[in-house]
Amino acid sequence: MKAFILAAAALAVAPAAAHAGDYVSIVQEAAVKAPAETVWKKVGGYCDIGAWMKTTCEITQGTDREVGALRKIAGRVEEVIVARTPLSYTYADVDPKILYHGTVEVRPVDARTSKIVYTLFFDQASIPAEQREANKTRRAQMFAGVLKTMVATAEAP
Repeated sequence: MKAFILAAAALAVAPAAAHAGDYVSIVQEAAVKAPAETVWKKVGGYCDIGAWMKTTCEITQGTDREVGALRKIAGRVEEVIVARTPLSYTYADVDPKILYHGTVEVRPVDARTSKIVYTLFFDQASIPAEQREANKTRRAQMFAGVLKTMVATAEAP
């Protein structure tokens, strides 16, 4: 009986279980008529996103292209680089509500061509259920436009 009472007491003070997430991945790719290293030199800067989205971007902490660099987009969205390779970086939004992450990567196809892969990952559980599909579509369309701008930048002389 004592064990039962102790177990019941432990359950009563245990933290509530976290809600299940509604995770979404959006992966978009675009071919580029340029070698991967050339493309990365043109689109691999952490604040290059400001030009792609026609807004402001500033590095507010750390060093561009390095893990830990913090950027502020449009004066309000803060993101930090959490991983990088010679031809990619992954960032996370510092606001934990939607567990938002993105990866910008350039992959070589052959000596003269490559592709840009832009991956977005987020938890839309905090978004009202009736708005989730529209939110996902809006994000996919926005980043499809970003990808087009990236390709144009990468292929420019």
